Amino acid sequence: MTPSSSPNRLPAETRLGRCALTVSDLTEQISFYRDVVGLVVFERSPTTAVLGAGETSLLILERDEDAPARSETGAGLYHNAFRVPSRPALGAALERIRSRWRLDGAADHLVSEALYLTDPEGNGVEIYRDFPREDWPRTDSGRVQMGTDPLDRSQLAADSTGAETAPPATDLGHIHLEVTSLSAFEAFYVDTLGFEAQMTTSNVAFVSAGGYHHHLGANIWNRRTTAQAGRGIAWFELCVPDEQALEAITQRLEDSDTTYTRESGIVVTDPDGISVRLQVD
Repeated sequence: MTPSSSPNRLPAETRLGRCALTVSDLTEQISFYRDVVGLVVFERSPTTAVLGAGETSLLILERDEDAPARSETGAGLYHNAFRVPSRPALGAALERIRSRWRLDGAADHLVSEALYLTDPEGNGVEIYRDFPREDWPRTDSGRVQMGTDPLDRSQLAADSTGAETAPPATDLGHIHLEVTSLSAFEAFYVDTLGFEAQMTTSNVAFVSAGGYHHHLGANIWNRRTTAQAGRGIAWFELCVPDEQALEAITQRLEDSDTTYTRESGIVVTDPDGISVRLQVD
């Protein structure tokens, strides 16, 4: 039995849904994610905005002017990673960033090409596109191998579609967290929720479902020591394909004595205080 078909592992069809950020300046954040990242504003109220691509919601911005800034010791978001379907779409994102914002970095990760930037309130953002899955390097055990090589930005810009918005097929490909403990992260997300470890070092871990390079990343580079609080990531959704998969997660939560609540699906808090909303796709 392969790991992805094990009853203790998430189904291969598992994906991320939406991510919610607590923000101070809603108008400024909307402008950034619309004009730079290229998301479309679906809904807006005085306290909330829903943004996405095509007809799919990807990002919720929740205004709380009284929420303190994330502390220097607090765990939380390293970056949200929006995945575009093609290299020309990534080139268009590079053009928007260059003309309207600032680029923090770019890399060829052997499995993907990625651009990095930071939103006005300090939340990391990645925009990336995957290479074909059959071209990803893997270890003898089948785990994905990733690296960090230079990215030819001039050629990427030359390939641009020039689009002002992200393509309809854009999704939230992965979320990368800053955590207080990699062992606690893996115990929760791998042993309890059912992800598979793809790559682990002394200071970073990548986990996924179905052999993807990573749906979640975690690092301890900045030595965070306290739980998430204040502005930044509030919650994210994990979508499974059927009720059977959701009940299997429920059983693992109960077996590990992990507290959860039932709403439209299951809501559970990870070791660093981030809410995970599990639901049927």
